[in-house]
Amino acid sequence: MDKVRVKLKERSYDICIGSNILGDIGARLKSFKISPKIAIISNPAVFTLYGKKVLASMKKAGFDVKTVIIPDGEKYKDINTVQKIYGELLKQRLDRKSALIALGGGVIGDITGFVASTYMRGIDYIQIPTTLLAQVDSSVGGKTGVNHKLGKNMVGTFYQPKLVWIDIDTLKTLPKRELVAGLAEIIKYGVIKDKKLFDFLEDNMRKISYLDKNALHHIIRRSCEIKAGVVSKDEKESGLRAILNYGHTIGHAIETVTEYRKFLHGEGVAIGMHLEAKLAEIMGFLRIHDALRIKALINFYGLPSEMPKNLNINSLMSAMQLDKKAVAGELKFILPERIGKVRIEKGISIDKIKQALGQKSKVKA
Repeated sequence: MDKVRVKLKERSYDICIGSNILGDIGARLKSFKISPKIAIISNPAVFTLYGKKVLASMKKAGFDVKTVIIPDGEKYKDINTVQKIYGELLKQRLDRKSALIALGGGVIGDITGFVASTYMRGIDYIQIPTTLLAQVDSSVGGKTGVNHKLGKNMVGTFYQPKLVWIDIDTLKTLPKRELVAGLAEIIKYGVIKDKKLFDFLEDNMRKISYLDKNALHHIIRRSCEIKAGVVSKDEKESGLRAILNYGHTIGHAIETVTEYRKFLHGEGVAIGMHLEAKLAEIMGFLRIHDALRIKALINFYGLPSEMPKNLNINSLMSAMQLDKKAVAGELKFILPERIGKVRIEKGISIDKIKQALGQKSKVKA
């Protein structure tokens, strides 16, 4: 088992990466100073696959384990679901020393982290991400939150987990579309910080597509190393951490305008990465050769890259201006200068942004 350390002084924690390690989580948590009472938050699909194994491990280690099962999907990542979870935790008498386990993908992790940060003014939580996207991105770094009808992740906190426990074997049961969506975030890490990772993704397409364990372990570990390094230097996004938002300014807006029904998060980010690379090319920051490499890699793994048809650009612009990354309505973009290096850019003209987004649609979203 590999370990990557997120260094945040007294709030530092490990990201543990291995195969067939779900059954060891109870023994690992026994060393933590937390109450024996723990609640697992999951969705029906994930809990059916892995719930019994995690429950057995926790009970063997002496924990009193409760479960809270919530519906699956981004559209349920809202305050209504949070209220229902609060109610279940109160009914089951979890106290300030209790802890939560997020067993699932990004939605489960984001909601569980938010609940943990606010329930009784803050209790511990552990991330057990079961999707590729959650393993390489959303489970690490302490961003928690829920969506509002006007924007994605508009209500949330910075609240670090006590542990991230990644079992690569959970990817075997992941639907192909979900697996592919997770690759978008790994491509992002290559573009923003690590040309060697980008090259590896290009050179090992077949191995990664066929879930070669060594290839998966490498790209997951390297992604976690990059994110842990960034978060350790800038936990609350006062500067450097903003580079992790490459592809997200446009990607989040696409998710919002389509009401989280058409695109998975990674698919929205993939489109955003291509269009933001296109914007960088228009601005004169990025060579066309590198822009084409980014688009080609996105497309090879089966991810979308083009602006969705019938999407109203003005609606998209409005969603971007409401995004929490915007300040006083001024949009902030993370634009590649070359593969492995990006810049934070503000004050870009609306005309240039619309040029990158492509032709206007006649049909409103």
